Parts: sequence; structure tokens; C-alpha cells
Amino acid sequence: MDYQALADLLFPNVTETCEEVEARFPARNLPEGAVVSRMAPSPTGFVHLGNLVQGTISERMTHQSGGVLFLRVEDTDAKREVPGAVEVLINTLKHYGIIFDEGATIDGDNGNYGPYRQRQRASIYHVFAKKLVSEGQAYPCFCTEDELTAMREKQEAAKVNFGYYGEFAAWRDRPIEDIKAQLDAGNPWVLRFRSTGSIENQFKFDDLVKGKLTITENDIDHVLLKSDGIPTYHFAHAVDDHLMHTTHVVRGDEWMATLPFHIQLFNALGFKLPKYVHIGPLMKMDGNSKRKLSKRKDPELALTYYKAEGFPIAAVREYIMTILNSNFEDWRRANPDASLDAFQFSPKKLNPAGSLFDYAKLTDVSKNVISKMDAETVYALLLEWAQEFDPEFGGKLAADKGYAVAILAIGRGGKKPRKDMSTWKEAKPYMGFFYDEYLEAPVFDEKFDKAVIKTVLGKFVATYDAADDSAAWFDKVKAITTDIGFTTDMKAYKADPAAFPGTVADVSTFIRQAVTGKTNAPDLHTVMQILGKERSLERIAKVIATL
Repeated sequence: MDYQALADLLFPNVTETCEEVEARFPARNLPEGAVVSRMAPSPTGFVHLGNLVQGTISERMTHQSGGVLFLRVEDTDAKREVPGAVEVLINTLKHYGIIFDEGATIDGDNGNYGPYRQRQRASIYHVFAKKLVSEGQAYPCFCTEDELTAMREKQEAAKVNFGYYGEFAAWRDRPIEDIKAQLDAGNPWVLRFRSTGSIENQFKFDDLVKGKLTITENDIDHVLLKSDGIPTYHFAHAVDDHLMHTTHVVRGDEWMATLPFHIQLFNALGFKLPKYVHIGPLMKMDGNSKRKLSKRKDPELALTYYKAEGFPIAAVREYIMTILNSNFEDWRRANPDASLDAFQFSPKKLNPAGSLFDYAKLTDVSKNVISKMDAETVYALLLEWAQEFDPEFGGKLAADKGYAVAILAIGRGGKKPRKDMSTWKEAKPYMGFFYDEYLEAPVFDEKFDKAVIKTVLGKFVATYDAADDSAAWFDKVKAITTDIGFTTDMKAYKADPAAFPGTVADVSTFIRQAVTGKTNAPDLHTVMQILGKERSLERIAKVIATL
């Protein structure tokens, strides 16, 4: 067959050559060893934890090496596209610190290697498609859906592999006259790759995560261009990664099945194959077994979940790094105050089987991260969260910044800072009692007589002096303890609890509950200093009136 004549027949309007296209996308001027990688999601509107994991890996590899991270929108499947999805994707990833050096933006493009939306690159793909046809490496297929269904039924009956290959490739070697007749009749066609592979053959391949692999060749004549002229993911990513000079492709290992075809396609196009980083799935424990995180079952898969729950960005990023590189936690212990960016991430330390998501570990990491923040930082992040997710509470925080910062400063700094919160959602339960509207009535332990509690509170009010330091304040609490026959000797109490009606800890709890409504609260002396004498004693008086 005259393949050039076929190419001209199929693509009469394509006059540009591959060389002319490539001249528009010159080599990048980057330092030796610089990584160029991309995020290339479909605009479905659902941004999940896997996107953040992939984005973090790509971001660390590129920026640690002085390279480039770009965003390419793979919108070749129009049926799955959700309006506004690109904006959601960019804003969500930006929220978590994934900043793109170039690529698709909310309202256009930023960079010299665009367009960065695949549907806008159709004419580019057609140039390379025409080249493949002219070399006999691609051909048109006019099979209808009914014919393809019949083919699959025949394969099923014969118990052979599914796919368009060998004897089942009905249009692979049809004469040009048959093709012209179909075109003249206006029948739709797809462009298929002419595979030269055989499933009898295998070859070796190096993946940066999976290591050395044995790959079986592809023998399927996969579709390159759909009937609307838009490419499939397979063809588009090969052309785009070549023209955009992608050096490393980070993607989920569900793409491993298509790797033989992708390698074959790069070779057929004469492109240098990028390095592949195939990452395992995110999993969680379900009883005694592991399973993949599920969009349907697991709300924590969606990135919007972490924002709504109030996990600080820094905590989510820190946690992601703990599940990506096994040596990160040792590094963090040795460098407790270092920036996350100072850690040398390595794709070779990724777990080939995937990462186990542990919610308890995330909250633990988050507690540590929040405990190291200063009060001003906590206030700013908490206010931002509350204004979006708890506007009433946000209003109270905004109304008196100094008051809120003083509350949040309790127990901060020093070698052992308090770890009261793992999320901003936990802030109101922790500090709400400082605002009268959120103060709850105390529920005292029934084993203590109300008259005893009333006596304790009365004595405390009578001796309270706001000028007392914490030592003097506690001395007065101990004096009240002794006055009512409780003990200040905790060792003696533990040795023989029955010998004493109560302890100084119980007395402190009575006062704490009267002031805060809670049995657990930050340092009570400091709490009362922030509340002020009048409000503190007024609260105690109200409780006394109820006893």
C-alpha cells in the first residue's frame, strides 16, 4: 500500500511536519539532572488524596532538582468533564502547597509549552498521527459498535484474549479502495496503532518504584484517535510528554497494564521514553485486612474533607511525607524545627505496594504540628477556618483578637507545649468556655456532697486575689483542701484512698468545673487571669446558687 497516499487521504488539511511542530517546543534550559514532571488529571471535579500524593512526589522531585512542575489538563474524554473542575483542582492543590511553575490556569495558560488542555492541541496530534500513517504504523478502522461486540463474543467463545489484534483486526490490511469507499460514504472512523508486538515476547524494564520488571509485549492495535479526531489518553500523553520535555511520569500503578503499549508508542514515534514512577494505591485497614481507599466508602479520600475538618495544611503535608518515605520520621526527629522542604525526598524509598493511610497517625502528626505554632499563627489559621465552616465562632474570634490570642497562647512555647488540638474543629470544644455563650453547666461527681462543693467554692471566692501568682494561688487551694478534711498528700491517698474523703485534685476540679464547666481545661490560674476576676467569680457565684 502507498502509506503516504493513505496519510494524505485521511489528513488532507495537515500540512505541518513533525519537525516544524517540535521547533515550537525547544529543549528546556535547565541544570543537569533537573526533573520535569507534570500532574495531568482529568477534569472530573473530584480532587482526592491520591492527587495530593502524586502531586507531592512530582513537586518534590522537580523542585529539589531545580526542575519544572506543570499542570496539563487531560480533557480528551468530554463525557467525564465537569464544569469548573479545573478551577477546583488548581485551588485545592494550591491550598495544599502544590504550586505549578507553568501549565493550565483557571482562565488560560501560563508557559511556553501550551496549550496545556489536550482538546486545544488536536491539530498537533494530527501531525504525528499523519506521520504514523505515512510510515505504515497506523491505519483507519471503520468497525461499528455492533461489529466490535460480535468480535468480543467470538473471542469469548474461543476463550482467547479480548482485543483488536491479529485475525480480529478487520481493517488492519484493507486496501486503500475499501478505505476510500468508506470515506466517500461519510462513515466515521478511528485511527488504530499497527502493533508489531507479540505476547510470546517479553523484555526488561526499570521502574523507579517497582524496580526491575519483566514486561510482556503489546499485540493490540489500540485506538490513537477517536472518531471526533480527539486522541485517546495513550496517544496524547506520548506526544505531549515528548513536546513538553517531561523527564519523569508519576502515576498510579493501575497504568502498569498499558505500559507495554506506551513504550511501543514512544518507540514508534521516535521519542525518548521518560522515566516512570508507578506508585501503589492508598490503602486502609478494614478489620484485619487492607483495602484501597474508596470514593464511595471513605470520606477521607476527598481533599475537601481535610479542609472542612480543619487539618492545617502543614500537618497534611507532613503526614503525607511520613507515608511516602520511610526515613522521614527519623529525619524529623533529628531536625524538629526544619522546613519540610529541607528533607531530601527519594522516589526509590516509596513502598512499591502502596501506602497505608492511618487516620490516628494523621491526628497525632497534626497535634505535633499545631503545638509548635505560635499563638498568632494558630489564631490566623483558626479564624480562616472558622469564618468558612463555623461563622458564629469565627465572629467571636474576630471581635477580640487580643483575647483569642491570649487564650491560644496558654501552654505554648517551651520544650513540652500543650497538645490540645489536632484540628481547628476541635478549637471550640477546647476553648469555647472562654465565651459565655458556649459555657456549659458543670456536672459534678455524685460521690461528693453538694454541700462540700459549695463550701469549697465559697472559701475560694473569699480568698481569691487576682494579683496572686500561680504558686500563691495554689497555696490557697491547698489550704482550702486541708480546711475541709481532704488531703494534699497524693502519695498517701494512693496508698490508702479509703482514709480520705478527697484530695487537692478534687478541690481543684470543683473550682475548674465552676469556672469552665469542664473537668479538663488549661491551667486554671491562667484561665482566670484571662477571664478576669469579675467574670470568674461571677461564674462561681452562679454555680453556688444552683447547689
